[in-house]
Amino acid sequence: MRLIQSVILVAVCLFLAALLPLAAQDPELFVYHAVRLDEKGSILPWYGNGPSEAYDHDIRLIWNFWHNMRNCSNGVPYYLQHQVWQAGEDDPRGLGGDQITMALSSWNLLHGYLGDPEVKKNMIQMADYWLAHGLSSSNSLWPNLPYPYKMEIHGDRYDGDMRAGKGYLQPDKAGSFGAELVVLYKITNAQKYLLAATNIANTLSRNIQRGDADHSPWPFRVNATTGAVYKDIRNGKTFEASYTTAWTPSLRLFQDLIELRQGDIAGYQKAIQITTDWLKTYPLKTNKWGPFFEDIPTADYSDTELNADTLAFYILEHPDWDKDWKQQARGILDWTYNTLGNHEFGKWNVVPINEQTVFRVPGNSHTSRHESVELLYCEKTGDCSRKEEAIRGLNWATYTVNSDGTNRYPHDDIWLSDGYGDYVRHYLRSMASAPELAPENQNHLLRTSSVIRNIVYAQDRIDYTKFDGDSTEVFKLGMGIPKSVEGGAMNWKANSKTLVVTAKEKKVTILLAKD
Repeated sequence: MRLIQSVILVAVCLFLAALLPLAAQDPELFVYHAVRLDEKGSILPWYGNGPSEAYDHDIRLIWNFWHNMRNCSNGVPYYLQHQVWQAGEDDPRGLGGDQITMALSSWNLLHGYLGDPEVKKNMIQMADYWLAHGLSSSNSLWPNLPYPYKMEIHGDRYDGDMRAGKGYLQPDKAGSFGAELVVLYKITNAQKYLLAATNIANTLSRNIQRGDADHSPWPFRVNATTGAVYKDIRNGKTFEASYTTAWTPSLRLFQDLIELRQGDIAGYQKAIQITTDWLKTYPLKTNKWGPFFEDIPTADYSDTELNADTLAFYILEHPDWDKDWKQQARGILDWTYNTLGNHEFGKWNVVPINEQTVFRVPGNSHTSRHESVELLYCEKTGDCSRKEEAIRGLNWATYTVNSDGTNRYPHDDIWLSDGYGDYVRHYLRSMASAPELAPENQNHLLRTSSVIRNIVYAQDRIDYTKFDGDSTEVFKLGMGIPKSVEGGAMNWKANSKTLVVTAKEKKVTILLAKD
């Protein structure tokens, strides 16, 4: 009997041992999905046959989830009330500081990419709600700026700052909202958006200071009524919210209004000069790139990927910024990689990017932003030595998107800023810099030097209208080839399926023939 038991035991052990190699071959799970690797062991997207299929798939999942998100008990869309998604109940935290603006930024690109009028309707809904429920009084020392937070989460008004409290706002978030309002004006021709943007720009230009190593041209947190800069006291030590580097959206706001000949042009020009000089004199030399996030206490100063790489993006988009623009952009990207690169995923040949120095956790939005700027650097400079690494980073960040459209921050929550507005735009910008990342079997606008008002994709044509007469558009044509362009000239690159339209009219029609 003991012999039989021994034989059985040996057989079972041999059987289990045989299963071990099979178990070892089971793919590892990351966030929502089994990790897929190529023949070199490098990470692939979780879905489809490569980036050109996967990125488009994730973008559509994300938009559908956002568009169909439930309302709160007060009838207001959940994404206008909360920064973290919970399916069964409302999260106790309120709105993210730049959450609405990030969505406006992404949806502007998404509207051109998809041609879905619902995207534009959602932009209007979000902007209208914030304008109606969130501006500081016109009698304040800092008037007509948006408050980033509701102290009463389901109350009627945005009226403060998550950490500083009621009456405080963040001028950098006001500048970014103003910049997107100008875009929305160009889309809709609604004067209310231009007026609101002008009011924001006027307040910022009137309150600008020269700044120094510890004080930016505007403070990070300020009381709208009294003008007092917020101070955080910890263990008897005072920390002043006087510094941040998130000012490129404000530069965009001033520049756009100058081009439109709207508002205090001389004041805006002065503000541009002061801000540009300060960015070159301090953060570009000191690499002091914080803060940004509304939930970080002022006492916990933190350098952020977002502030750093957003300036690199701006520099690459504006090479007249400085004669050393290439070196400056490269220096920022290298700082981000060296300071915030996360090497826990080296087994997949990818280095995601941590959010910030006080929260060294790899982020979906932060990794995708950094990689999109790396691809822009490749496009603008011709130095593509980090292109493959950038695509691997974008592949890594696809794993945070579930099949239902929820986009979870790795090891954390489903943040409606990081997973939505501050995610989608980085994939669309990546496609613009590297069109091979756009779908091979669909037609899409990837980039415009203007602003798209309406665009319709049909089998035999693409019709679109835009704000400017003279502009340049870049399309990826996966279905059909261009026959002619009404309203402009075309340059068709058949090998990359890329069409560049040099438009001379506000209304353009691309006529297509079958492949």
